[in-house]
Amino acid sequence: MFETPDELHSLQILLDTSLAGSSSHLKSIIRPSESTLDAEQVVRVCQGMCTLAIATVTRRGEPRISGADGHLLHGRWIFGTHRQAAKARHLAARPGISATFMRGEQLGIFTHGHAVPLNPEGTSSAPTWPTVRDYLVNHYDDDGDDPFWDENVWYRIDPSWMVAYSADPVGLLDQQPSV
Repeated sequence: MFETPDELHSLQILLDTSLAGSSSHLKSIIRPSESTLDAEQVVRVCQGMCTLAIATVTRRGEPRISGADGHLLHGRWIFGTHRQAAKARHLAARPGISATFMRGEQLGIFTHGHAVPLNPEGTSSAPTWPTVRDYLVNHYDDDGDDPFWDENVWYRIDPSWMVAYSADPVGLLDQQPSV
């Protein structure tokens, strides 16, 4: 777990305000304390790499969805793609993004926000990039000198909305290793 107490608190506020401002239909499915996960539970179920469905928008306003390796670090999703990928072009022009992490019918974490490049080409990297890069190199058991790291752009999603659903939060968490 990489989250500080302040980051967990911020994530909890985001989860609470997102659900509170959601439609009555969504609230009939995702019910507080019954089918939701709190910030600590979200962090626990999102250890390591999580396959995200990433939604971007073309210049004509058409939605596009693709998969990406996602990592929840400091209460924010981190994901990467090749600098020449369509999603990188979409996000450069229109940084609005939606991301979903699902495990069948048991878990769904839904996020909307803006993608912020951590290692943009031709400009300074975000101050957090060296630490994130070290985490990623270690996670993928890779050589930090591999050209892969320059060929790809990594993003942090700054969320404006996030909800976390589980049909059986207790059962789901019992299946997770302790952190």
